Amino acid sequence: MLRALVAVLAIAGVVALGIFGPRWLMSEDVAEADQGAVECDLLNTTCHWAQKGKSWHARLQKSGVQAQGTEYHLTVKANGNQPRMLAVLRGESMYLGEYPVPMTKAGMSPDGEGQLWEARFTAPFCTTDPSMTWRIDLQAGMDHAFVMPVKLTFVAKGRV
Repeated sequence: MLRALVAVLAIAGVVALGIFGPRWLMSEDVAEADQGAVECDLLNTTCHWAQKGKSWHARLQKSGVQAQGTEYHLTVKANGNQPRMLAVLRGESMYLGEYPVPMTKAGMSPDGEGQLWEARFTAPFCTTDPSMTWRIDLQAGMDHAFVMPVKLTFVAKGRV
């Protein structure tokens, strides 16, 4: 009788850990990364912030509608020399995975005070909800410890 009770409790514990574990772990990581971050809507404004003594600017524009969805053009201006830039697209309102978007160096900024980086991408859309809030996290090369003081978000309208 005692063995059966222990077995049932062990199985219930494993099932509960499988269901709630990933959500709990992900919420801790997101809460840590978002601590003190100010939200900025990339589609409606140019986002500005300072980080490690450097000035940053980011802007997102719609560049057209494709068969796969709306295509976006991301532009980032970074004061200072960045060897590489990567934008990581993550679902903010719903987790649909993470999509790395490589950025290409577009030369110097018009004011001559920084580098321009750009990328074109199509945000995946959810088949059950017509609007999806996405977040763009920037990485300088392979530096995953690049904690941004601003949360870059935008709302993509999909098809149902």
